[in-house]
Amino acid sequence: MTPARHATRIALLTAFAAVLLGRLAATTEVMYADGLRYVAAARAVDRGDWRTSVVRSVDHPVYPIAVAAAHRVLGLDDGPQGWQTAAQTVSMIAGAALVTPLYLVALELFGATSAWLACLLTFLVPTTGHVLADVLSEGTFLLFWTWGVWSALRFFRQGSIGWLLPTIALAGLAYLTRPEGLLLPVALAGTLMLTPLAASMRLPRTVWLRAAGLMVVGPTLIIGPYIAIKGGIGTKPAVARLLGTAPKSEATAVERARPLDPDQTALKAFAVSWREMFRAVQGAVTTPLLALAAFGILRRGPARDAGQSRGRLFVAIYGGLWMLALVRLFATGGYCTPRHALILALPLIAAAAQGVSALGERLAGRFAQNAGGRIPGLVSAAFAAVMMVGWGPQTLEPLNADYNGYREAGEWLAAHAAPDSRVFDLKGWALYYGDRPGYSFPDYPSAYGDPKLGYVVAHDAFLIGEWPYCQAVRDHVAGRSPVVSFPPTRRKGVAQVHVFELAPAVAGSTPSPSTSTQ
Repeated sequence: MTPARHATRIALLTAFAAVLLGRLAATTEVMYADGLRYVAAARAVDRGDWRTSVVRSVDHPVYPIAVAAAHRVLGLDDGPQGWQTAAQTVSMIAGAALVTPLYLVALELFGATSAWLACLLTFLVPTTGHVLADVLSEGTFLLFWTWGVWSALRFFRQGSIGWLLPTIALAGLAYLTRPEGLLLPVALAGTLMLTPLAASMRLPRTVWLRAAGLMVVGPTLIIGPYIAIKGGIGTKPAVARLLGTAPKSEATAVERARPLDPDQTALKAFAVSWREMFRAVQGAVTTPLLALAAFGILRRGPARDAGQSRGRLFVAIYGGLWMLALVRLFATGGYCTPRHALILALPLIAAAAQGVSALGERLAGRFAQNAGGRIPGLVSAAFAAVMMVGWGPQTLEPLNADYNGYREAGEWLAAHAAPDSRVFDLKGWALYYGDRPGYSFPDYPSAYGDPKLGYVVAHDAFLIGEWPYCQAVRDHVAGRSPVVSFPPTRRKGVAQVHVFELAPAVAGSTPSPSTSTQ
């Protein structure tokens, strides 16, 4: 294929991704909860408060800086919607730009037929679009990460130090966006250390020595200052738990998907963690594509040269390391979701595209020679069409629509609550959209005894749940009836969000035993 034809494919796929992400963003009322932190950090950047946005923030700074820049360039208002639009714009641009490195990585690993299908399937899978169109840092992170992976593959293919320099720079940008970006230089160094063990994968001695030296100096110069400022690789609690510098989450911690069984054995904990890791990968890739990925890996054929062997080793190393990291994430924190598995999902979806291509090649063997060359492409196109129809409703489903009531509650508070009246809102959405002070998950025990606590916002699950923070909601509500609910009547699959008005002088004056120690 000519470069022009590759460029045309990339342009068409980028346009498709941009339209898809634009539609999803346009139908998003309530952003993902983690996005509230990114917007808060971006606002701190905008006002020049670098201590809050960089030094003290649990999140890494590149995405909040990009959001603050977009907010200024677009001239958006300083209200909740203005900042949400700025953040979604950054995510959408990064998501659409992700097509180019995705295509190049799949081209490098599996060839031209698989490359375009890998990109298309990546955006058809429901999880990917819902992450990239929301107010999350994954889009920006994956853009740097995937370019870094491609640059690393080119280095291992050609053995040129010129390709290693952008790899290290991109790894630094990925790390400064999310802490898992550190996996890229770790996998790069691990691959470099293993290549001398097999004669078929060895690099020239001078190239290997220069690369080893650059792997020490480069990351130190790029990410060393940030690590020194933060006092470690990252300040997210999950990072500390992964590294063993902090204890596991408590049995009823907020972040756990479900309470920890106190009688759980180490063997059961290990098995459950592997199961949850697999479910996260399954959610990010989907079951049919996982099966096709296994077939594609088996049918990928031998490496064309030593460079491709080194590249495959590199992908296997970072994939294996991230699987172990996800297992430990659940073992120590009690959660592991499909969005955490995207590092693994991208090469697996590319392998699934290779599986479809391999099926087409096998089918082509049953036809006459003059028709056989077109069969793999036709099979890939037919498969893409089937997946588009099958996944379309899920892929185009509005983001977070089941929690839109929190936005409506926030807008009600903006119209009815005094500016200094504090709100107890575990989710944080009503606080954000109502632009009111108050308490959410990180500091909810502090709400007890606050005379200015005027409102509680909660959906039904918080009113009946067994978690300690659910008891805190009940303590504050104390049997009151809501003054307003959104939606007014219950609907299947939609959280009904209630607003309770408190008597400020007596609201939650005494903490219950179950929450006072949290």
